[in-house]
Amino acid sequence: MTTYKEIKGTNIEAVASDPANPVVGQVWYNTTSNVVKAFFNDPGSWATVNSMNTARRDTGGAGIATSALVFGGQPTPDKKDTELWNGTSWTAVNDLNFGRIEIAGAGASNTAVLAFGGIMDNVSDSTESWNGTNWTELNQMSRPLPAMRHLGGAGVQTAALAFGGGGPRELTETWNGTNWTETADLNTGRNYLAGVGTNTAALAAGGNAPPGNTDETELWNGSSWTEVNDLNTAKSKLAGSGQGTTTAALVFGGSPYPVSKTNSEAWNGTNWTNVNGLNLGRGRLAGAGTKTSALAIGGIVPGSPNVTTATELWNIGPATVTFTDS
Repeated sequence: MTTYKEIKGTNIEAVASDPANPVVGQVWYNTTSNVVKAFFNDPGSWATVNSMNTARRDTGGAGIATSALVFGGQPTPDKKDTELWNGTSWTAVNDLNFGRIEIAGAGASNTAVLAFGGIMDNVSDSTESWNGTNWTELNQMSRPLPAMRHLGGAGVQTAALAFGGGGPRELTETWNGTNWTETADLNTGRNYLAGVGTNTAALAAGGNAPPGNTDETELWNGSSWTEVNDLNTAKSKLAGSGQGTTTAALVFGGSPYPVSKTNSEAWNGTNWTNVNGLNLGRGRLAGAGTKTSALAIGGIVPGSPNVTTATELWNIGPATVTFTDS
């Protein structure tokens, strides 16, 4: 029987530039850069991309890896700053009407976002809608005021879910595009948690549930929460791939500090698996995207100055790798 070796040989192809459309498994030697490269299926990794214009933590985030929005946060003077991500860089755009920190968000792109909850001087029950240019005030949340801060969020601009938060609380509210409605509570009240999914199918992961951080995960089916398999590491102040699903999600970052490289975890609908960690360990960061393509935005890192502009992109799929001798 004829073998691949007999047909193709064993020599690595030498080329002056990388192939325009390589196939998975292809290996070549680039004579211009004098390196060996290969095209393979990347199991998932974080890459540093262009930073935000303003360093901050406790922001809201929404969108996908090519079209995202980040808003609010501190230590900006009025906590209203909004920046738009176009897949390559961040641009400062029009501010929130009500500045705040520890805010939640929902939205599938940088042109349609919902911002809700948070704190500024007093806790805010404000809801605002972003249309790609401006923020507009909408009907307020219905929960008691102390439960407005460091809550979880999921969904899109016209159909969102808010859960947890406060000191901590187990409250849950659904948004129908006009009003918030209180609905079934989380089984475990917590704050500083991550949210992923829609207002009818969501995950609540991790958070702070006294006496400390929790690894608990709950699944929302549109009417009630059910406990499912735990995170591998108990943590709070983490972020999630907000447009992920209840069968495919990613969470990352968090505390306690220092954040270890195990603090990115992928969900397959049944279990969490430790995956490659962030390049810059941090908590109180914002997230956007899906399980296969996500953004980690800003946050707080150990040391001084401890607020960062750093943005990282998570990607799964075919990628070119350069072989080194290290």
